[in-house]
Amino acid sequence: MTDALTSVLATVRERTTPSADERERLADATDRLVSRTESAAADLPVETDVVRVGSTARGTWLPGDQDVDLFVRFPPGLPREDLESMGLEVGRAVLPDGRAEYAEHPYTTGEFDGYDVDLVPCFRVESATEARSAVDRTPFHTEYVERELTPDLAADVRVLKRFLTARGVYGSDLRTEGFSGYLTELLVIEFGGFRPLIEAVADWHPPVELDPESHGARDFDDPLVVIDPTDPERNVAAVLSTTNLARFQHHARALLDDPTEEPFAPDDPDPLSHGDLETHLARRGTTPLALRFSAPDIVDDQLYPQLEKSRSNLADELDRHGFSPLRSAAFAADHALVLIEPERDSLPAVERHAGPPVHVRDHADAFYEKYAEGDAYGPFVDEGRYVVEREREYTSAAGCLEGELFSVALGPAVERALESGYDLLVGDELLDLLPEFGVELARYYGPSP
Repeated sequence: MTDALTSVLATVRERTTPSADERERLADATDRLVSRTESAAADLPVETDVVRVGSTARGTWLPGDQDVDLFVRFPPGLPREDLESMGLEVGRAVLPDGRAEYAEHPYTTGEFDGYDVDLVPCFRVESATEARSAVDRTPFHTEYVERELTPDLAADVRVLKRFLTARGVYGSDLRTEGFSGYLTELLVIEFGGFRPLIEAVADWHPPVELDPESHGARDFDDPLVVIDPTDPERNVAAVLSTTNLARFQHHARALLDDPTEEPFAPDDPDPLSHGDLETHLARRGTTPLALRFSAPDIVDDQLYPQLEKSRSNLADELDRHGFSPLRSAAFAADHALVLIEPERDSLPAVERHAGPPVHVRDHADAFYEKYAEGDAYGPFVDEGRYVVEREREYTSAAGCLEGELFSVALGPAVERALESGYDLLVGDELLDLLPEFGVELARYYGPSP
């Protein structure tokens, strides 16, 4: 008898299976693109070959998401600067309207017959363990997945990708810190399908370690460890955050408890309205603080770690001064935003400061002498310690944030942007953010797993 989850998964599988026409058009465009790339590389002074990688090569791409990834492999002994220059030369010939992007080394991205294309140079090493750069492993990933993946498992990979994407945890970029395409493929292969995977995930107790090729235990400190079948020194799930693993576990349990198609559909909120934000501010009774500044002109994988570092350290600084942040977040569009919501927006003019126990003579004497002639209340003795009530450095959270802004460790690009100018918005001044950050504020004020 077909149960509810089986029925739901059958429907989602059908919707995530590319049509025969889509497959044919993609195959035709990819064949022509490969031929064009091989011709462009034929006149180079070194021998190269072209390999297809990524989801379109492995049959795990979703309808409407047919990015094409081609790797041009160069001899492993080639100097890196030659790999970079020759790789870009091929890229310009194949994608004349494309542009150079920069990761560990430059590659070309552009469009061909309506498909987004990444043309990436790499070294043709003998094994993934000999990789000279991170991308050198990718062809080995494709070989492994193609060998292990059946058509049924490929269909379940597409179902998993749709599920993770809809829940906001798909993507190994440092903005998302979620599941990569390769990781989703390995998980489905390891557990034999989407359903057995989520049934296992529902009962996981992190840290969880999976070793598909039985390479043996390694010393990884991550909530999920999936040892790369092609390189035992690498954790494929290293980017995945503790938060996003927990979110996956929550939604796996929810789907098992109540099988519906809803978790496979994105539920992006509408931008927060002026009236709704006023209601939230009044209901919560807090005075949020927002630093708005020009977003640094760097790639997201550099920007978001710097924003997170800045957000975390600024929130910690407010906490050290007694303002107890309730929650904080960081966003970026044309502007960048660090939002911190303190539980307390103001504090008394004095604070209690406990010194050492009186019986610890040297330290106690030093403490007493430091405050004895000052204007603090005390020193007096309480529970065996010297105590003073001294003037507080900051009585407002906004004053503390602005006063300590450049005393904490910030991301270098973030610090430079802040030095060029910023706006500090307090309380209902957040209403000014709605035109640019309405969706982000809707998520902030409507949190969910």
